[in-house]
Amino acid sequence: MPNALIWGAAGGIGRALVDQLIDQHWHVHAVSRHRSDVGSLTPFAHEADVADAYAVQQAVIAIAQQATEIHLMIYAVGDIASQPVEMMTPEAWRRLLDANLTGAYLTTHHSLPLLAPDAHLIYVGAVHERMRLPGLAAYAAAKAGLEAFADSLRKEQRGRRVTVVRPGPVDTPFWAKVPFRLPPQALSPGALAERIVGFHEAGAQGVLEP
Repeated sequence: MPNALIWGAAGGIGRALVDQLIDQHWHVHAVSRHRSDVGSLTPFAHEADVADAYAVQQAVIAIAQQATEIHLMIYAVGDIASQPVEMMTPEAWRRLLDANLTGAYLTTHHSLPLLAPDAHLIYVGAVHERMRLPGLAAYAAAKAGLEAFADSLRKEQRGRRVTVVRPGPVDTPFWAKVPFRLPPQALSPGALAERIVGFHEAGAQGVLEP
C-alpha cells in the first residue's frame, strides 16, 4: 500500500482526507496536536505542534519507523481569527502565521528526507484575494505567503509534484471564528477531500480550485 502523511489530521478537512485515503487503500500517517484526536482514525497516529521544530522532527522520526517512504504529504493545518491589526497582539499574529505558513515550512523541511522521489506535496490554502477583508490581515497574508512558498518549492523539488488547493467556503468549524455567514454553496469536507485525492490520482499539480 502507498503511504500518505497528513498534517492537521484532526480538523474537518484533515479527517475527511484520512477517511478518503483509507477507503482507497492507503496507509495514512495522521498527525495532530494531540494523538488522541486521531487515534480512532488510523493505527498510524502521531502528535506534534507544527510550530515546534523539535516536535515536528520527532514525529517524522516516529513515522520513519513505520514507513520507508511517503508518497503523498498533505498540509491541512490552519487557523483563522477576525481582529483588526490595531487590536491584534503579536502573539495572535504569530499563532496565525505559525499555523498557516511557518508550520508548512517546518513540516516540509523535516519530511523531505522521508518523501519518495516522485512524492506529491499538497498544501491547503485559500482564495486569499477574497479574504483581504477587515480583521483578516494575518490570515490573508499567511495564505498568500503559502502560495509563494509552494511556487518556490516546486522549482526546487524537480521530480516531485507540489500543489496548492484554493478552496472556497468549506463547512468546517472555522466559520465559528469569523463574523461571516456560511454560504449555501459551501463544500462539505468530504467533497473537498474527494476532489483533492482525485487531483492527485490524475497526476496533476500546481493549483487546484475545487
